[in-house]
Amino acid sequence: MRKEIGLMGAILVGIIAVAWIGSSYYRNDSKPAANTAASRPLANLIRDDSLAMGPTDAAVTVVEFLDPECESCAAFAPAVKKVVDENKDRVRLVVRYVPLHPNSARAITLIEAAAEQGKGWQALDILLAKQGEWGDRHGAPSASAPPDVPKLFESYARAIGLDLEKYLASVRENRFVQKIERDRRDATEAGVRQTPTIFVNGKRLAKLNENDLRSMVAAELAK
Repeated sequence: MRKEIGLMGAILVGIIAVAWIGSSYYRNDSKPAANTAASRPLANLIRDDSLAMGPTDAAVTVVEFLDPECESCAAFAPAVKKVVDENKDRVRLVVRYVPLHPNSARAITLIEAAAEQGKGWQALDILLAKQGEWGDRHGAPSASAPPDVPKLFESYARAIGLDLEKYLASVRENRFVQKIERDRRDATEAGVRQTPTIFVNGKRLAKLNENDLRSMVAAELAK
């Protein structure tokens, strides 16, 4: 009888121990670990080699995930530039790529090749300004023949004064494919679902509105 009681006691102790360990596991699991991807979705919001303007020690960093072939990106670009220019000594602008259209990768290649020659912003500006010439309009039928995008991009490269051979070499080598894919992964990690998506010191701009962007920047500068 004593042996049976002792055995039953041991079993009971074992059950309690297992239950305690299990509950402890789930309690710990319910707290996000500091080094999990879920707890740091903005860890790769900025990369050292991203196209950027403004002081590296700026009080405010604006990160824009864009697609140079995106019509909304072209439409909102002047507002972003305006807000940044208003605070150019205290605000840094960083561009990340989210290629979502047929010619996006080609356009990004031009921007990155131009950046290697110190003219990345000029390339982005001309691509956005002339987007109607080369950009896909969501498959809408056109009365004219499809544009010769490579030739158009060569003309843009000449217009901003690039070394054309260096640019064409980067196209042939598909030199920036890894950087483009890295930006795409970082965008996914940051929860980017559309372009443009803008972050101000890591906080997402809820609405594409110039005044909202200006207010967010001002609030961060006031801290």
